[in-house]
Amino acid sequence: MKKSSSAGSSRAGSGGTRSKPSSACSASSDIRSKPSSASSGVKSKPSSASSDSGRPIRPSDKLNPKTCDPFSDSKNASAFVSVYRNGGIPCRLVHGSVKNTLSWNPPIDQASFDPLLVTLAEGLKETVHPYSFVARQGFIELMNLPTAGPSTLPVLAKVVGPIRAALSHSDNKVFEGGLEVLAALSAAVAQSLNQHLKQFLVPMSKRLNDSAFRDHIIKVLQTTEINGGREATAIIKFKIPTYNSIIVG
Repeated sequence: MKKSSSAGSSRAGSGGTRSKPSSACSASSDIRSKPSSASSGVKSKPSSASSDSGRPIRPSDKLNPKTCDPFSDSKNASAFVSVYRNGGIPCRLVHGSVKNTLSWNPPIDQASFDPLLVTLAEGLKETVHPYSFVARQGFIELMNLPTAGPSTLPVLAKVVGPIRAALSHSDNKVFEGGLEVLAALSAAVAQSLNQHLKQFLVPMSKRLNDSAFRDHIIKVLQTTEINGGREATAIIKFKIPTYNSIIVG
């Protein structure tokens, strides 16, 4: 940890005795004592956060996710963050040595999809950890339940908008999360998704020529086609004429 300028002055004037700066002023002391990039002649590196939405996802991004600031003003928190902080989502993050998981209490098979599934869908636009992980993983785990289909149908229309918003988001990780939950949703509700399918195709088509996402997008389109049948094929081909159907016969 860097010593503040006030601590340095105290050591020089008292023969090595220095006082410990308070936590309240340590941040401002660091700023005053750190030389500017202009005066030192060293170019400052661009912030990693600024590159999250303008470049392909790198493997290192998954090892170093943006995390929430525990000292941030809760008044500016999104609805999802507020619900999560207040215990409105019945799961917690479990940090593992290889990957993170969710622990549900009560068990996930006792979870009520309304409004939980809608809340998780609205959290897909979150860009910092753990909120982004909880929203995406929680949604997918609900979709993997044997009862996901009938449990989702009553709130299906309510999750369409948030998923479309995730697919339209400028952040690459949010877009990728939108693709993953769309595939899981398609597997759960099958042909019931066809009436909403066209709403997802426009934002997906805009990134279809992006080599970083092309394969993933095509895979999700194929998933929705298989689950939705020939009706889904017609909808996809109408919005994305270059799509090659995988349904034979």
